[in-house]
Amino acid sequence: MAKRVAVILAGCGVYDGSEIYESSAVMIHLSRANVKVNVYAPDMDQMHVVNHIKGEPTEESRNVLTESARIVRGNIQDLATLKLADNDALIIPGGFGVAKNLSTWATQGKDCKVNPAVEKAIKDFHKAGKPLGLCCISPVLAAKILPGCELTVGHDKECEMWPNANTANVMKELGCKHVNKHVKEAHVDDKNKIVTTSAFMCNAPVHEIFDGIGVMVEEVLKLA
Repeated sequence: MAKRVAVILAGCGVYDGSEIYESSAVMIHLSRANVKVNVYAPDMDQMHVVNHIKGEPTEESRNVLTESARIVRGNIQDLATLKLADNDALIIPGGFGVAKNLSTWATQGKDCKVNPAVEKAIKDFHKAGKPLGLCCISPVLAAKILPGCELTVGHDKECEMWPNANTANVMKELGCKHVNKHVKEAHVDDKNKIVTTSAFMCNAPVHEIFDGIGVMVEEVLKLA
C-alpha cells in the first residue's frame, strides 16, 4: 500500500506564501517515491500580498487556500478537512507564508501564535507517532508547539551563506535543541519523529536546496 503524506501550504510565493521551489521539490520527491499526496491549506486571508519584484506590500487581498492551489494545479483541500487517519506523515515547506499566515512569527517572533488548524495538525501527528517534515522557516512551528525537540534551520551563526541564522538562537530560547547542518543535509529527531532541513535559510543554489529537501523527504518516509 502506498504511503500517504499530507502537505500543508501557506500561499503562493516566497514573500507572502509558500516558497515555490521548496514546495515543488517536496512534491517531486514524494512523487518519485510513489507516495499519495494530500495537499491542504487554510481557507483564510493572507496577512498581506507582496509584489515579488519590488518586495513591497500591495493593497490587494488574497486567500491562502486559493493561492496555494496555484502550486498544485488545483488539487488541494481546506486544512479544516484534514484527517489524521488519512495520512501517514505531514510535511510543511517554507516561505514567509509560514511566518505570516500559518503563524504570527514574522511579527511576534517567539511570542507568536500558530494558526489553530496548523497547531492541531502538528500536535495530532506528533501524538500519534507519525513523522513531521519541516524545511526552511517551518521548523519554528515545531519549536513553538513542541518544546524540547531537536531541529535545524541550518547554522546558528550569521554570515553571507547563512543570513537568517539568528532564527536558530530564537528557537533555542523556546527550549529546543538546534543542530547545525549543511543545506544538503537533514536532521532527524528520532524521539519526536521530526525531520528538518534548512532549504532557503541558506544562500545556496537551488539544486542544493532540492537535494536537501530530498534527504528530508527520504527520512520522513523511513519513519512513516
